[in-house]
Amino acid sequence: MAAGLIVLVVIALIVAFAIVTYNGLVSLRVQCDNAWSDIDVQLKRRYDLIPNLVETVKGYAGHEKTTLEGVVQARNQAMSAQGPAAKAGAETALTAALRQVFALAEAYPQLRAVESFNQLQQTLNQIEDTIQNARRYYNAVVRDFNTKIAQFPSNVIAGMFNFKTREFFELGAPAEREVPKVQFGAQ
Repeated sequence: MAAGLIVLVVIALIVAFAIVTYNGLVSLRVQCDNAWSDIDVQLKRRYDLIPNLVETVKGYAGHEKTTLEGVVQARNQAMSAQGPAAKAGAETALTAALRQVFALAEAYPQLRAVESFNQLQQTLNQIEDTIQNARRYYNAVVRDFNTKIAQFPSNVIAGMFNFKTREFFELGAPAEREVPKVQFGAQ
């Protein structure tokens, strides 16, 4: 009778462990989905501002057609990219294109004086900060999820229920990882 009770307790503990582990994996998967959704929302806000920025710049630097077309093309590619890796690559290209537009403001002082351009630039900078925070949170949740999937004994439960590791949202271009160079020279 005592041996049967011990076996029952051991089985109950194994089942309880499996349930707790499974629920933990589900919770982390939902957090990953939620964090990705947060990134998506911020990227949509960014995409929605870009046409206004392009139109504002067109009014003052319309002959910079290739730069503006590059921004629109990069935006369209970023909007259609699927998954963290593809999205990160497209976002890197879009960020580079936007940098070119903001560099135009240096060449066109009258553009820098336009309040709507300055507001759009400020709003985009705020959104960039929010996106950076959302990416950081997403990558932290993905790290936790992937770690739990890889660790024993939770990897047994993860394998039984087909949990798959997630991709990190990483910088795509080596130039993004470089430290900016500051030079002071004679002008």
